[in-house]
This record gives sequence, C-alpha cells and structure tokens, in this order.
Amino acid sequence: MSDIISEAVTQLSAKIGTFDGSVKFVITDEGSIMVDQDGVRAADEEAECTMTADAETFRGILDGDVNPTSAFMTGKLSVDGDMGTAMKLGGALS
Repeated sequence: MSDIISEAVTQLSAKIGTFDGSVKFVITDEGSIMVDQDGVRAADEEAECTMTADAETFRGILDGDVNPTSAFMTGKLSVDGDMGTAMKLGGALS
C-alpha cells in the first residue's frame, strides 16, 4: 500500500468514521480506498459511487484546500454512480 493511500485512510477515518452508503476513491496511479458502513480501508470493491482524482487533488480535498464540487466542475474529480451518495460524502468531508 502506498504512503498516500495509508495517509488518506487515516485522515478519512478521522473525518468520517463509518458512512451510510458505499464510496470508492480511486487515486490515480496509487490505489483505491473504500468508505462504507464498515469504516475506511484500502480496498478495491464494488461501491454505489466511485470518485477518481489524482493524488494532488485528493490531498487538497482532504486538507480542505480543494472544494470537492469545484474539483468535479473543473474535471479534476470524476464521479461515477450515485451522485446523491457522492454529495452526502462531500458534506461529511466539509
């Protein structure tokens, strides 16, 4: 597991804990993170929603320097699947 994935799992666990839904974050060239009712973990499983971004964008979202909606609107973050789940998670990250 990459350092970026490990750090992201730690930060997401502190911010979100468990989540009513399932979201997979794909960090380009690094790996995947699952967020669901079981918590946050490095994994590549099926999810209601998949969000994909590069490491810099993902780190900015976690640090609060990048707004997830702005990242989506500018093409730095792609979302596949249930947009309602993505928005719910975005609210939990704020």
